[in-house]
Amino acid sequence: MRRNAVSAIARASLPVLRRLDPELAHGVGLSALRWLRPFWPAQNFPAALAVRCMGLEFAHPIGLAAGFDKNGDYLDALGALGFSHIELGTVTPRPQTGNPKPRMFRISEAGALINRMGFNNKGVDHLVAQVSRSRFAGIRGVSIGKNFDTPLENAQDDYVICLRKVYAFADYVAVNVSSPNTVRLRELQGRDGLERIIGALFEERGVLQERHGRKVPLLVKVAPDLDPEQIRALAQDLRALAVDGVIATNTSIGRRGVADSPSAAEKGGLSGAPLHPLSLSVISQLRAELGANFPLIGVGGIVSADHARATLSAGANLLQIYTGFAYRGSALLEEIVNALLP
Repeated sequence: MRRNAVSAIARASLPVLRRLDPELAHGVGLSALRWLRPFWPAQNFPAALAVRCMGLEFAHPIGLAAGFDKNGDYLDALGALGFSHIELGTVTPRPQTGNPKPRMFRISEAGALINRMGFNNKGVDHLVAQVSRSRFAGIRGVSIGKNFDTPLENAQDDYVICLRKVYAFADYVAVNVSSPNTVRLRELQGRDGLERIIGALFEERGVLQERHGRKVPLLVKVAPDLDPEQIRALAQDLRALAVDGVIATNTSIGRRGVADSPSAAEKGGLSGAPLHPLSLSVISQLRAELGANFPLIGVGGIVSADHARATLSAGANLLQIYTGFAYRGSALLEEIVNALLP
């Protein structure tokens, strides 16, 4: 079956999926994608699109953000679409069900989602088992977090457990301290929280690097809801702690661009097109504060090729998509790749 035919089948299913509950549609769509995987032809990308970042070779700049495949169950199916990198998770040491349903809400007229998933996942052991069987040849990132019932003062223990278990299978690890859907998690973005977590992770990484013979980059994922002074302080902390990169940004607790929607009153993080100006501002300031050589992955509201170009122009080395992909499917990935061709 030709690639364009498979793509047409996948795209034709999108209007049907949008009639379902968002979380149900997500699961049905991923299951269908896995069924289509054997028919999806392999593809090659021009060398001119390749990006070297954090010592890793990316076929092109566009990846899939964490949260889409929390457990690694669909890594090969998603990889067949052509993403240069896929970030799995966020995963926690123990399985957890997350927040009560419903917990995901569409705001279709704004190209947005609100979610309060709460790190629902099958636990790090399940993810490792799935990734160890995967044939995905791209870059594999894993986002790690803490269980909801782990006290903040012990959070570093959960992050270390996850790092230890995913290290052999991850090309980079993202430290998620910015989700708005785990109580008080964002407090860990402060200097004391970051020092405690990053210090423990670096100590553990030293042991793992010796054991596995390779150094896996550690990145920190940050929130968009920071004022300029907070961003400046955070950038200083990231440099002082010598983290390997930053991912900007997570979802927003604000309701910019969707305040008139009935779903705006729902608790959770806002993603999609309305987030893009806020994410772009954070990325621009982080690049100015961190300098030209600090690795930065831009994510947040990239729903078109124009958004992708703007995010790269703001200073991102790499891009990730989520909500735009949920609405538009592989067409968005193809549009961005084509727009970046020299």
